[in-house]
Amino acid sequence: MKLVFVRHGDPNYAIDGLTEAGQQEAALLAPRIAAMDVKEFYVSPLGRAKKTAAPGLALAGREAVECEWLREFYCGPIARPDNPASNCCWDWLPADYYADSRLLDVNHWFENEVMQKAHVKEEYDRVTGEFDKLLAAHGYVREEYIYRPVKPNEDTLVFISHFGVSSVLISHLLNCSPMLIWQGMVAPPASITTLATEERRPGIASFRINAFGDTAHLYAAGVAPAFAARFCETYGNGDRED
Repeated sequence: MKLVFVRHGDPNYAIDGLTEAGQQEAALLAPRIAAMDVKEFYVSPLGRAKKTAAPGLALAGREAVECEWLREFYCGPIARPDNPASNCCWDWLPADYYADSRLLDVNHWFENEVMQKAHVKEEYDRVTGEFDKLLAAHGYVREEYIYRPVKPNEDTLVFISHFGVSSVLISHLLNCSPMLIWQGMVAPPASITTLATEERRPGIASFRINAFGDTAHLYAAGVAPAFAARFCETYGNGDRED
């Protein structure tokens, strides 16, 4: 089985839509999505994800199943050390998340006081639980840290949503702390992240990343990815320092 996670295009959060650049990204993404042999499309209920999905779905003559749990992963308020009024679990300053080694441990990240106060683990379990129900319906049943391929297949499922929630689902598939994905990986707007099952022994399947944050469709058109989700490469260059 192959799982494809698509992040929405460059967002206009004020209207829950896309910027002009985001609309261009969605248009360039469309042929790539439409060319895939997809068993089922799933989409977040939020406008920026649905607007990103629309061109590709129209080109492919397909519809997507809207899933409430694919909306962006917010538990707020997340009283991060640098921003007590934050509403997201990521974008921590490195000095803050490295100060608590629990945040990097799959079995303890949720014990951090900030995470506990915001009940992040409860929402994490709810979202990943719904995800596992869907995978079970497609033939892969979660058991501990692996999946049982009760109906092995090479189907492709496409999820068009958001960076935060995709990171949650990917961390669940890889059995690691979500902080490692939230803080250590970047999925630019309109990018594609792909995971596929590997069954090296009968009856045991695990997921492995084949590509993360792929924007080849943008580069092929001479379009650089939007800067959203990144911080400045060198301090003082004016692009999101803190």
